[in-house]
Amino acid sequence: MAELIAKSALSGQGPVTYMGTTLTEVELGQITSVACFPGRQQKVSKALGQSFPAANTHHAGMCWTGPDQAFVIGRAVPDLTGLAAITDQSGGWAALRLTGSAAAEALMRHVPLDLNGMTAGQAARAPLGHMQMILMVEPDGFLILVFRSMARTAWHEIEATLKHLAARKAL
Repeated sequence: MAELIAKSALSGQGPVTYMGTTLTEVELGQITSVACFPGRQQKVSKALGQSFPAANTHHAGMCWTGPDQAFVIGRAVPDLTGLAAITDQSGGWAALRLTGSAAAEALMRHVPLDLNGMTAGQAARAPLGHMQMILMVEPDGFLILVFRSMARTAWHEIEATLKHLAARKAL
């Protein structure tokens, strides 16, 4: 019988660095979508042991993904029966981290947001070119979640932009 081996979406793709800006794949562990039933957000927060993230923010392993909805990242979710709909999203998303001095400039070539005006702890659902993403601003860069099926395309687009910026800087 064949033995199945789990691989990440970008298995074998090592980090790349251009102009001191690095693109890497990140393993986040478990990702669970928590969608609160109407009027239950306070009880969900209590069950999770932390406040639910405000719109367009992320903190302590939780990222806002819509009204009364968040992703819990990297940890198990307790039983929320009667409080929220929970869905394991772990296999459906890939995570990329972009850090360094040209991170915002490179990403703004694909994202219709002023990333220079965003601060650590902010989050957004936005297009990354023709793909959808969840963007989390970190102190040293960005954490980007894209659908697993789009991981290689997202990587290619960001890496190509970094190459172009590096070539332009070399002129």
